[in-house]
Amino acid sequence: MWLSWLNGLLICAGLIVAIGAQNAFVLQQSLRRQHAWLVAGVCALCDWLLVGVGVLGLGILIAQQETLMEVARWAGAAFLAWQASLAFRRVFIGQALIAGGGGIQSWQAALAATLAVTLLNPQVYLETVVLLGAIGAVQPSPLGFFIGAAMASFGWFFGLAAAAGWLAPRLASPRVWRAIDLVIGLILAWVAWRLASGAMMP
Repeated sequence: MWLSWLNGLLICAGLIVAIGAQNAFVLQQSLRRQHAWLVAGVCALCDWLLVGVGVLGLGILIAQQETLMEVARWAGAAFLAWQASLAFRRVFIGQALIAGGGGIQSWQAALAATLAVTLLNPQVYLETVVLLGAIGAVQPSPLGFFIGAAMASFGWFFGLAAAAGWLAPRLASPRVWRAIDLVIGLILAWVAWRLASGAMMP
């Protein structure tokens, strides 16, 4: 179970800890102390539900079909390799995560904006339901994989909310993000290689 848990933790962390609209939005709301915990909780809960649907639902159906598993294996490896290449590219470009302008005052507006920035991105379904679902379903412990992935998501989003004031100036540094992106790229490249080689498949 521990290996499955570690796989879920590392793969999910590699996919969500990156510069993007969702992370910038969480950081923005947290810096302004405007519904930070609500925003972080909704982001983490959405990830938790989508990964659960993938690992404990769709992933099991995919795992039962050999052809679908082969498609998921190679498509997943290609997708992760592409994501790794983007992370390595950012190492040389040197981007940063900067919170946007004015925060959102009402909790209803914050909830709607969080759901929009989380669920209206098609890539989130590819990453959580299809990719993590296919990998997690064939782990020795799919439940362990799911718990690891959920912990990575909850840890990241609540960490952003809790430590926004300390993190904001550091996450605005391209040098810090070069180091983060290098680690992300290495993790994703390693997982892509293991997926392509069949090491993560039955």
